[in-house]
Amino acid sequence: MPYVNIKITREGGTTAAQKAELIEGVTDVLVKVLGKSPATTFVVIDEVDMEDWGIGGLPVEEYRKRLKQITNAKGTTA
Repeated sequence: MPYVNIKITREGGTTAAQKAELIEGVTDVLVKVLGKSPATTFVVIDEVDMEDWGIGGLPVEEYRKRLKQITNAKGTTA
């Protein structure tokens, strides 16, 4: 009885159709790869507020801001 928990940020307005596609796709992978029954496969999607998500020790928005600064700095020429 597989249980899969997908966590995404609330940004971007994920639609009900997109969530349904995720649920179907993950279920299909478990059926194909592990031979699991779709009837006993559980997929839960949790949407998390941006301020409750962190990467590399930083809130996600700050992480992205720094990553963008690094990317922009690498793209400049002297």
